[in-house]
Amino acid sequence: MDNYASHGLQHFKNLVGIKFQLYNSLFTSLPFHRIEKTGILLSLFLNICEEGYKKKLSPTEIIEDFFSKDTSFTSQSEKLDLLFRFIQFVERQVVLFDALEDAAFKQIHDIGGSGTLKQLELEVIQNKKEEALTKKLEDFSVELVLTAHPTQFYPGSVLGIINDLSKSLSENNATQVNVYLQQLGKTPFFKKEKPTPYDEAMSLVWYLENVFFAAAGRIISFLKNQFPDSVNNKNPIIKMGFWPGGDRDGNPFVNTDITLKVADALRGGIIKCYYLEIRKLRRRLTFKKVEVLLSDLERQLYNNIFIPGNRTEITKDGILEVLNDIRETIIFQHNGLFLHLVDSLINKVHVFGLHFASLDIRQDSSIHEKVFSTIASEDKIFPVDYLKLSEEKKIEFLTKNTKALSQKDYADPVIDDTLKSIKAIKLIQQYNGEPGCNRYIISHSRSALNILEVYGLFILCGWKKEKIKVDIVPLIETIDDLQNAASILNVLYQNKEYRQHLKRRNNTQTVMLGFSDGTKDGGYLMGNWSIYKAKEELTKTSKEYNIDVVFFDGRGGPPARGGGKTHKFYASMGKNISNKEIQLTIQGQTVSSNFGTIDAAQYNIEQLIHAGISNDIFSNRYITLETGEEDLLQEMADESFRLYNALKNHPQFMDYLTEISPLKYYSETNIGSRPSKRGTGKLNMQGLRAIPFVGSWSQVKQNVTGYYGVGTALQKMEREGKLPRLKILYKNSLFFKTLIDNCEMAMKKCFFPLTEYLSKDKKFGEIWNMIFQEYLTTEKYLFKLTGNNELMADYTVEQLSINMREKIVLPLVTIQQYAMASIREIEKESGKNSKKEVYEKLVMRCSFGIINAGRNSA
Repeated sequence: MDNYASHGLQHFKNLVGIKFQLYNSLFTSLPFHRIEKTGILLSLFLNICEEGYKKKLSPTEIIEDFFSKDTSFTSQSEKLDLLFRFIQFVERQVVLFDALEDAAFKQIHDIGGSGTLKQLELEVIQNKKEEALTKKLEDFSVELVLTAHPTQFYPGSVLGIINDLSKSLSENNATQVNVYLQQLGKTPFFKKEKPTPYDEAMSLVWYLENVFFAAAGRIISFLKNQFPDSVNNKNPIIKMGFWPGGDRDGNPFVNTDITLKVADALRGGIIKCYYLEIRKLRRRLTFKKVEVLLSDLERQLYNNIFIPGNRTEITKDGILEVLNDIRETIIFQHNGLFLHLVDSLINKVHVFGLHFASLDIRQDSSIHEKVFSTIASEDKIFPVDYLKLSEEKKIEFLTKNTKALSQKDYADPVIDDTLKSIKAIKLIQQYNGEPGCNRYIISHSRSALNILEVYGLFILCGWKKEKIKVDIVPLIETIDDLQNAASILNVLYQNKEYRQHLKRRNNTQTVMLGFSDGTKDGGYLMGNWSIYKAKEELTKTSKEYNIDVVFFDGRGGPPARGGGKTHKFYASMGKNISNKEIQLTIQGQTVSSNFGTIDAAQYNIEQLIHAGISNDIFSNRYITLETGEEDLLQEMADESFRLYNALKNHPQFMDYLTEISPLKYYSETNIGSRPSKRGTGKLNMQGLRAIPFVGSWSQVKQNVTGYYGVGTALQKMEREGKLPRLKILYKNSLFFKTLIDNCEMAMKKCFFPLTEYLSKDKKFGEIWNMIFQEYLTTEKYLFKLTGNNELMADYTVEQLSINMREKIVLPLVTIQQYAMASIREIEKESGKNSKKEVYEKLVMRCSFGIINAGRNSA
């Protein structure tokens, strides 16, 4: 362990571990019914859980044992009431732990060390790479796209309390901490109604206004101060993207009205931020000439946000012109006094414009097929036999057509909205600027036609070809589609009309790759490896046509959904993968856990910027995989895929998920506006979304999608005498090491004693033992590979954090499994049982604390 890691661990123990024990005692003053007794009983219950699992007791046996020996409760309603009170108590313990970690962020993390911009500055100067940095920053950027995917269980009011609580904890203000804990006790965690897409958007706008606005400003100011000749104002190094209100894929509640409303909210949000900054500036810039300019700009901004229905023709360039005039006046007439404050605001305007974040439109390719089957049969523009034409002939028509559809409303609201959304993009660009909405993403892109149908729709909706200022982005997700991705781009690049479109878009093609669905489809190793290989092939194909390909990664929180140590993946891509930009989704819990405070956001954005730049200008640092090394990883991926497929095809697989895990209750948690599966009808793997799939495995503490197949693959390599080569690869390849590190993180959050009672179950015994044996095999071979004797041995702070969080939620996972077992017993009986609803509520309420405690578990 290096010196800083040792200090970080000690800081964590002092500032989080010990403080948690101290402040935990304040929970006895929370305004709950009989709270003092609840706290004492919960502490006792936790000990009984720990001891019970050592004795191989089931959750039901543990809970029944607890009630019979340690309480005087006799009626079932009294017992259930106490379990609900335990849940309330633990939920708030998790909040306290979150707030303590946030408060100690600067002390725990080396904010001037590895992966930061301060380190980048030293490396650039020492290696005389100033010119290389200037060239890299001409077009390099990091784009964080905030999504509406429902993995955030904290309501906005609770997030606000966490924010305030963190500040008080960092100041050691015990009185204020106590007040906030009492407020927490009175604040509901459970949402009685599902949020609307607009509600989801507004909760993420809060992060834009309160976190990203300041963090991005700090980063750009640092870069401009240290490398004034390298930073190009025309290329904002940080970009923000936004999905709530634009992402229609499977969400029937998003429509064009909501899209326009969210775009307006984003515009209003950034103007409000500028207005508040100008107000602060006026307190300092009280100089002649400057004051008048500021006052006029303040009035303009005010009129745009506080006068209803008033949207004046304010522009990004207009704001910058005024600020640059002020800057010149300060330099030449006022000795440069407070110049840094003006420069800071100018930097933010360059990044955020009037759009704040680019609103992406996303829809599934099957919807576009549905649109064309309707409009082709109803509009005379189309050839009579369009629907019977070959793919090539359809592409020819779509790319050569110049006529718009006749104006009409369609009876099917999805068809009507798809067409209206394309027209709405033009309106958003008019008020928010082109970056306000300049990307259309197509889920399940399986052919060139899927992409060119959208290109054709823009023309059919009245856009002129030369005016389409929108990137059309295929989203490629399944293993088969990933392996076929390069051939799709080949067809696109050979199409003359589409090549002209790309020329107008700076010869750049963005491709989105779905880590979540890739892993759901192929398992952990095959999912990640298929995306790596697809990126190599797509880079090679694009270079042949002189096109810059940009990869937009659809990543979730946990390693199974492309999360974990994300920045290390980007630092390890090597020379065969395009590194023009880093684009990735930031979802649910990852927003609050990695970007919840300004310090955390700055640190994590810096890690991504450093990864993208260092991968390019210090290319000798990380070895690009050689052919033989790729063959090793391919062989491992194939073997793990074989094993994962056998698990997925087990006859009890879906029953295991729906009866043992809380999967079927995801849609009832009211955390997201969209359904937990695509389409209607019976739940199956194809329609099941990746978030509830991965999240359900995390709640039963088995995390199958984060390691399953890895152990067997390593075992096969050992049998073939290839393990020594893999050990060398682990030491030399950051990509392979990060893959293994993330696998260890997923395993660290497993706890098989929770479900060990299933090992002899008639229906589920076989599948439980399959999963458990693979866990043991993977653990054994990871230790052989890494030389360590415990999981996450290289990450001691995170290891301790996980240990503490898992201990806090042990009562919740026990209660949840007890409730699931009770539901199964009730369902065996004939007739309706009113108790079932109570147990279902128990399952659902446990989900909140379990997921929140995991921080990146869904």
